[in-house]
Amino acid sequence: MQDLGIVIVNYNTRAWLLNCLESLYASRGELTFQVFVVDNCSSDGSATAVRATFPQVELIESPYNGGYAYANNLALRRLGFHDQPGREPSPYAPRYVLLLNPDTLLPPDALARMVAFLDARPQAGAAGPKLVRPDGSLDKACRRSFPSPAVSFWRLTGLSRLFPRSRRFGRYNLTYIDPDVTIEVDSVVGAFMMVRREAVCDVGLLDEGFFMYGEDLDWAYRIKQAGWQIWYYPEVTVLHYKGASSRQRSVESIRAFYDAMRRFHHKHYRAQTPTAVNWLIDAGITLLYYTELARNALRPPERKGVASAV
Repeated sequence: MQDLGIVIVNYNTRAWLLNCLESLYASRGELTFQVFVVDNCSSDGSATAVRATFPQVELIESPYNGGYAYANNLALRRLGFHDQPGREPSPYAPRYVLLLNPDTLLPPDALARMVAFLDARPQAGAAGPKLVRPDGSLDKACRRSFPSPAVSFWRLTGLSRLFPRSRRFGRYNLTYIDPDVTIEVDSVVGAFMMVRREAVCDVGLLDEGFFMYGEDLDWAYRIKQAGWQIWYYPEVTVLHYKGASSRQRSVESIRAFYDAMRRFHHKHYRAQTPTAVNWLIDAGITLLYYTELARNALRPPERKGVASAV
């Protein structure tokens, strides 16, 4: 049984992808891993470049762009996991799976240290490292609370930005907690999300109803509901350029972003939320969607797109 199955979903990010793969294969440590690249019908020659440069990669070429969850699931099934929760995976399925974005660069010890971290915490179903942007700033999505109606309200009204040190208002991105502290969280981000084999078995695969955003939060929610812990481990730092794919599909990515907001709320919170509040949430998401479309239309072409995850 291998230690790690790594899944990278690519859509027209050839240069980022090749750099990411180079950093992966420079990894050090006593672990075995297999890399899957799922190409979501790119038009930039990504698949050809991977085949020529990294023949050891398991390349899956999707005939169409079915979205992020769809593409990850293609590889997860190939690794021996099943859609249905509770069904035992293949005996050859790895001990851990890693969802990894192509616009990341890993230090040589990142994989070994993350696996060791999870090995030391048998109740941890998933974990993620500290992600930083090229300017050294924290990628705030790397440690999050679930977007409950209250948490989402503080964020969408701007109170989380005005009072980032507040335990009440800063809950979404946990901005009141030192980013160098190892903590249990609600969710880490799908840009680097390492998940235990048994947790995948318990909850099944990603929800393909999410096209481009929110599927990592949904997976984390189900993992937590199954009784597993999720940890943020900042002693490992990974560079995340962020948004290489999403900026290329501005209108589509904006629609997917707000559709994911709506889907996550409907799936996990709508039944326990008063009808009037649900109506306000739906109206607020619709307003934000059209506002963002208007703002995006006024941006210079090189700045268009949504780069953050739900």
